[in-house]
Amino acid sequence: MNDNSANLNFFTRLFLNDKFILVIIIINSIAIFSEGFPEFGDELIFWINFIDSVVTILFLIEAIIKIKYFGWKDYIQSNWNKLDFILVIFSIPSIFLLIIHSEHHGLSFLLIFRISRVFKFFRFFKFIPGIDALVKGVQRAMKASVFVLFGFFVFNFIIAVLSSYLFKEVSLEYFGNPLKSMYSIFKVFTIEGWYEIPDKLTMNADNLSSFLIKGYFVIILIIGGIMGLSLVNSIFVDSMVMDNTDELERKVDLLNQKVDFLVNTQNQKMKE
Repeated sequence: MNDNSANLNFFTRLFLNDKFILVIIIINSIAIFSEGFPEFGDELIFWINFIDSVVTILFLIEAIIKIKYFGWKDYIQSNWNKLDFILVIFSIPSIFLLIIHSEHHGLSFLLIFRISRVFKFFRFFKFIPGIDALVKGVQRAMKASVFVLFGFFVFNFIIAVLSSYLFKEVSLEYFGNPLKSMYSIFKVFTIEGWYEIPDKLTMNADNLSSFLIKGYFVIILIIGGIMGLSLVNSIFVDSMVMDNTDELERKVDLLNQKVDFLVNTQNQKMKE
């Protein structure tokens, strides 16, 4: 009875140790990365699948031990535990890769099993220093910029539909339908290689049409690419560093109060 209790305590401490979990994640990452090299041979690929399945089982054991140790309510209150639990559930199908014979690994329905194992990589985020502050900053930035992003999307949508009507007959590749047009307009917004689209549209056009088409895309680039994306980026970054700005302002206010106190004290002494 005491031996079982000691073993239970040992395994509980082991699976509650983040360093141990991090080592498992690293081993699993190396194994999955190695599977992408078919020159390793079927035998080595089998052992790689075996390692991945063992890691998935260890993660499942970790979740069970933590639920038993903390209780379900306390366990699920942590956002990181929620993420871990969801990732473990998604990665369970990868165990079936070990059961199915290797000659059937080319079947398309097994793609879901191979994809499911990749979800375990997301557990790396938990071990990034300062990740909690980063996540809070991203959440705050998303809330602050949601209306700007929506407006940016609406602008992209309108220009995409308009461009599809204007240039569908000229270039089916870029403007064959509104969806292709949205993608092409977004490429213009990103500025990188934006000139390729108008250059292709004006390849066989006369001088006036070429001038108007290029002017049209220059206006789109300025409004959507230079001004639009810059506005979105500035709001997003400003919201992310808001905590640091607030902390700096508090320190400045405190420093001003101390300076005022010292000045007032010095003035009182001079009057005396």
